[in-house]
Amino acid sequence: MNKPGSTGESGVVPMEPMKTNCNEMSKGMETKLADLLLDPDAAPSKVRMHVDACEHCRAELDELRATMTLLDTWEGPEPSPYFLTRLDARLREQCAAQPAGWAATWLARLRDRFDYGPAMHVRPLAAMALSVVLLIGGGTYLGISDLEQAPNPPGQAVVHDLQTLDNNAQLLDRLEALSNTNEHGD
Repeated sequence: MNKPGSTGESGVVPMEPMKTNCNEMSKGMETKLADLLLDPDAAPSKVRMHVDACEHCRAELDELRATMTLLDTWEGPEPSPYFLTRLDARLREQCAAQPAGWAATWLARLRDRFDYGPAMHVRPLAAMALSVVLLIGGGTYLGISDLEQAPNPPGQAVVHDLQTLDNNAQLLDRLEALSNTNEHGD
C-alpha cells in the first residue's frame, strides 16, 4: 500500500483519505448544506464528496430535504374576504376624523411628530425648556425676594457685619470653654 504523498506505480499521487470529522466544520457546514440543498450544481465538489462520505451530514441533508418538501406542500390560510372592505372603511373613518382648519391640522401634525417621530428630538428640547423655566423661575424668585427687603444704607451693612463677627467670636469662646471643661472633667 502506498503512503499518502508518495508516487504509485502509475505515477499518480493518491489522495489522502477524507476526514469525516464534521465537528471542526460544523459552523461552516450548516451553510454549505443549505447551499447544497438549494443549488446542488453551485456547491463545491469538496462539500459534495464530504456529504457522500459522512453519514451525519448526509442524514442532516436528508432532514433538510424532508423539511423543504413538507414546506412545499403546506398551504397558508386564506385571508378573510372582508379584509379589504374593513380596511377601506377604517381608512375612510380616519380621513373623516381629521381636524379641519390650518391650526388644528398643524397641531395634529406636531402631535403626530412627537408621538411617532424619533424620541431623540424631544429630549434635548425638553431639557432646554426645563432649563429656561428654572432660570426664569429662579430669577423671578430672587427678584421678588429682593423687592421685599428694604435697601440697606451703606453704613448699616458694616454694622451688621461687625455684629455677625462679634456673635461668631462669642460662639467660639463658648465652644472653647466647653472643650476645656470636657478635657478637665475626663
